[in-house]
Amino acid sequence: MEKKHPLPPFNEETAQQKVQMAEDAWNSKDPLKVSRAYSIDTEWRNRDQFINGRKQVQDFLSEKWKKELDYKLKKELWAFRANRIAVRFEYEYRNEAGQWFRAYGNENWEFDENGLMQKRYASINDLAIKESERKL
Repeated sequence: MEKKHPLPPFNEETAQQKVQMAEDAWNSKDPLKVSRAYSIDTEWRNRDQFINGRKQVQDFLSEKWKKELDYKLKKELWAFRANRIAVRFEYEYRNEAGQWFRAYGNENWEFDENGLMQKRYASINDLAIKESERKL
């Protein structure tokens, strides 16, 4: 059985590790690498999309990073308990037309006993910004 350490139940240190690992993986912009943190039957809500399973995660992320160029993400631990973690995040990207955006949001994560994320619920808002307003 595959495991993704640290395993739940989380304490502050291990919850922080999970958040940093997620940030690092997403900043790699490698859909396969990112998808390995999720259970085979993972369930996502990402904005208005519902994504089920690793294969759909990989497909979703491949399409995402074709459109969101120069993507850079920062995650921050918000809360944790047992096998759940909540984070706030912001990321910046530009579209093909050169318009920059900053996306803000919150995610709620639930992990299985092997440390794989089985549920991810993301609420995200985009704000058009000037290139000179970039922070990340």
